[in-house]
Amino acid sequence: MIIGLTGSIASGKSTVSKMLEELGYPIIDADQVARLVVEPGQETLVKIAALFGQDVIKEDGTMDRAKVGELIFNDPASRKSLNDVIHPAIRQEMLRQRSELLEQGHETIIMDIPLLFESRLQHFVDKILVVSVTEENQLKRLMERNGLNEKEARARIASQLPMSVKEEGADAVIYNNGTFDETKWQLNRILDNWQVQLGRE
Repeated sequence: MIIGLTGSIASGKSTVSKMLEELGYPIIDADQVARLVVEPGQETLVKIAALFGQDVIKEDGTMDRAKVGELIFNDPASRKSLNDVIHPAIRQEMLRQRSELLEQGHETIIMDIPLLFESRLQHFVDKILVVSVTEENQLKRLMERNGLNEKEARARIASQLPMSVKEEGADAVIYNNGTFDETKWQLNRILDNWQVQLGRE
């Protein structure tokens, strides 16, 4: 079974991902893959340099994220060009990792995709697990975690799909408003309900 794990900013998805990892499930992390595909020597980085010029490559061969960020910040066309290069590469690498894990005989794989709904990647997975949180808790956690004021935090939250929409698209929801143990209990109950198998065939 391929489980898509998602949530919204400051919902606690990373905490649940860590719980799953500690239980022994293999995790494909979209954020890690996004960093992997722009490493020196990767075809994606060559394409980015062709798009924006060699200035966006640092002396050590890595991508200058700050410079790329500046170039796309107020330029929707440049942002689209960048996404058109990066997003297919991320998807391809995630599918490659998924195939590799399936070939190794893993019965259950977790695909940790923060923007699963926004990127319309529901077809990548068999079940969708959403980590949800009340707006009040989300706002408080985001302000504390990122040192943002309320206006900045609300703008970040507003840039993603509403939590309610993600909950509607989920096969199961973990409400991460309580303690660590309460969240873990919900996770274990969902895995039991889905009769998720750990280990290899």
